[in-house]
Amino acid sequence: MMPLNIFGFQALWSPYLLAFTLLIIGVYFLFTIKMRNRFEGSQPLKIKEAIAFVSALILFYAVKGSPVDLLAHILFSVHMVQMALLLMLIPALFISGIPPWMWRKFLSVKVFKAVFRFFTKPILALLVFSAFFSVYHLPVVLDTIKLHEWLHSLVTFILFLSALFLWWPIVNKLEGENQVHGLKKIGYIIGSAILITPACALIIFATNPMYSTYSNGEAWLKAMELCVPASTLSTLNLSGPELFTNMPVVEDQQLGGVIMKIIQEVIYGVFLAMIFFQWYKSEQDNADEITQKALEDRQAIASHQ
Repeated sequence: MMPLNIFGFQALWSPYLLAFTLLIIGVYFLFTIKMRNRFEGSQPLKIKEAIAFVSALILFYAVKGSPVDLLAHILFSVHMVQMALLLMLIPALFISGIPPWMWRKFLSVKVFKAVFRFFTKPILALLVFSAFFSVYHLPVVLDTIKLHEWLHSLVTFILFLSALFLWWPIVNKLEGENQVHGLKKIGYIIGSAILITPACALIIFATNPMYSTYSNGEAWLKAMELCVPASTLSTLNLSGPELFTNMPVVEDQQLGGVIMKIIQEVIYGVFLAMIFFQWYKSEQDNADEITQKALEDRQAIASHQ
């Protein structure tokens, strides 16, 4: 098999994206620590917020700027790992990592507030993300997107934004914003898992190659221009992704569907456990109040009989 380093340092490590990622992290700490007191209503940065934000940015670079991104254009299974982390983990970490006071400042802009209020309505967010995810992985759609750089960037951004709207109702802690409370969060997450299952099943049980950008040498080479400079590709004598893997196209494709479901189930499972234990702790902490409220309700009913 041919090594990935034939594509060069720029294709492997995306130095411009790395610089951009480090810049965003630097700006984040500048506003949340050094310049925080300049903003009314600001609060000290919590360690867990910083960890969540930095983790989101590191993961983002890992899936879109490291050799993982290059490999995702060669192996469909790696592409699905990339999409699972980009859509099912990074958005939740990103939302959690930005302090509530910064979100309030952001949403004080009328247009941003209007967009968030509309697209983060729980049912709408659930349906929009599931529809985008499913349509994105239709062969004709994915192949078309991967052959046009500007279209690929635009669609990836829209898909990520829809994932952000999906996670907002269960992660954000701002009063007055769209939220799903208590055990309803469990139903929301399970609903999301169910809605994207058909798309994964279609991929898992397909018996023929679905995507020409992973099976047709000419289409694959064109798609590689998304992460490899055309000048570099022109110096290489490449026929297709089979030069870099021994895995048959169909098996790689099926593995991708399985990996997506496994990662999605693991991430959702962790969030379900967190939600359940938060609910249980809240019930235990407020047990006396809940009991008193139940007694008062029963007495009120008895007094009216």
